[in-house]
Amino acid sequence: MAKIRKIKARQITDSRGKPTVEVELIADSGKFLASVPSGTSKGKFETKAKDAKTAAENINEIIGPRVIGKSAIFQRQIDDFLIKLDGTKNKSRLGANATLAVSLAVCRAGARAKKIPLWKWISKIAGTRFRLPITSILLVEGGLHGKGGSDIQEFMVVSSLSRVKKIYQKLKRYKFKTGLEGGFIVPLKNTEEILNLILEVAGKEKVKIILDVAASHNFPRKTAAYYLDLIKRYPILGIEDPFPENDWRNWQRLSSKLLIIGDDLTVTNVEKIKEAHEKKACNAVIIKPNQIGTVSETIAAAKLAKSFGWKIMVSHRSGETMDDFIADLAVGLGANFIKAGAPSKPERMAKYNRLLKIQKELCQN
Repeated sequence: MAKIRKIKARQITDSRGKPTVEVELIADSGKFLASVPSGTSKGKFETKAKDAKTAAENINEIIGPRVIGKSAIFQRQIDDFLIKLDGTKNKSRLGANATLAVSLAVCRAGARAKKIPLWKWISKIAGTRFRLPITSILLVEGGLHGKGGSDIQEFMVVSSLSRVKKIYQKLKRYKFKTGLEGGFIVPLKNTEEILNLILEVAGKEKVKIILDVAASHNFPRKTAAYYLDLIKRYPILGIEDPFPENDWRNWQRLSSKLLIIGDDLTVTNVEKIKEAHEKKACNAVIIKPNQIGTVSETIAAAKLAKSFGWKIMVSHRSGETMDDFIADLAVGLGANFIKAGAPSKPERMAKYNRLLKIQKELCQN
């Protein structure tokens, strides 16, 4: 049995010291917690979150009483119910953080009821093949996340956790300050200088780099010609949000050249992903559950992108909690990559450590 017996929401504090919402769901299969992160650089098409106090009240007074008695194994039906209960296109009535907290907890309860790991349950309800994603790990942080550093928001190294940890420890010797996600704020404005520093510290380790420009939020703007020159000189595997959301022409100029990853452009939304595909703007997508507000909508966005042959990167947010759901999500969806910040802060390591546990579980299956 997986009947939901009780739902209680409360406020907790995220990694930035700001309030967010956590849900405790009690079902026949046990007790389950879920908490919701929030972003600093947000796409303007993301669904709307409520303040933590209002979100918790909406769960306790509106959502909870109407979900009690439903079976947690019917994820899609419950998510559809939450969407209908909110009744708005962007979840502005109840808040995407309220609907997502409940949706995540329901997903955990469903997995326990089926007596399988969460990643396997996600794979089952999504109809996707599970696999371990490659980690894209933050080293240097700028933009809104690391004020005073580079105008590029994230310099990530695509490699194993153990290898990137070694590089991170070498950078730590410089005693740089750290940003919101644990990446170093390097006092160098020039992108090439930062890339040179990373490669120098990496030494003999052959690394690939992904940049998150977050161009809708950071200045000055970069041109397509600039990026094309940069990828000739550095081992850059991909670039996330190289241009603002409305700069379609420049997106199109790069998407045939390398991995171009939509985030603010696509916001885990099937309609925005369709639009980006039609305009040939990108060939990869960031998946963030809190951008859309339910597990089922997150799955739908990822599956649509995969149907286009795009790469999938499951992502954390700058304001994180100790909830490690995205690790199971990345595996269950068969995502190509996951990013969860620098290999340092506990709320980031929770995701990476969960991946290591899943790796052991996969070896036992």
